[in-house]
Amino acid sequence: MKQIFLVTFFLTLSWLANGQAVDYLKDVKTEDAIIKALYEVISGEPNAPRDWDRFRFLFKPEGRLIPTRKSDTGDLTIKPLTAEEYVQLFQSRIPTGFFERELSRKSESYGTVTHAFSTYETKEKKDGPVTNRGINSIQLFKDKDRYYIVTIFWCAESMGFPLPPQYLTK
Repeated sequence: MKQIFLVTFFLTLSWLANGQAVDYLKDVKTEDAIIKALYEVISGEPNAPRDWDRFRFLFKPEGRLIPTRKSDTGDLTIKPLTAEEYVQLFQSRIPTGFFERELSRKSESYGTVTHAFSTYETKEKKDGPVTNRGINSIQLFKDKDRYYIVTIFWCAESMGFPLPPQYLTK
C-alpha cells in the first residue's frame, strides 16, 4: 500500500511539473508572446502573488535585468540583477500593486538575436493614474523553438529623459 501511495505521489508531482512547463511554453514561442508574458507576470493587484516560476522560465540562466538609477549625488548608474535578485527586490512593490503595460515597440532581428525597444507605462492601480513611463531595451535569444530573455536594460522618464515621440507610436 505504501508503494502504491509513493508511486501515485511521484506521478502526480511529475504531472504537475510537466503541466506547468507546457503552460509556460506558449509564453516563449514568439517575440510577442514572451514580451506579453513579461509584462503580465510582473503586474498585479496589491498583495496579489506573482507567478515567479513563469517569470524565471522566460530568462536564460545568465540573463540580467539592468535598471538605470540615480545615486544620492545625482549621478546616473546601473544595477545589474539576476532574475532571482529581481524577484527578491520586486517583493517590496507587491503591497502597493504594480501594473506595467507596453505602449509601443520597435524591434529588429538577425539570426538568433532580437532587440526590442519596448515603451511602457506603469501604474499602482490597474485603472489608476500613470506613475511612470520609459523604455525597456529587451534582448532576446532565439533558440531552436523558443525565445529567451537575455537582458532587459531600462530607463524611466523619472530619470529626467522625456520619451521621444517616435517611441510612443506603434
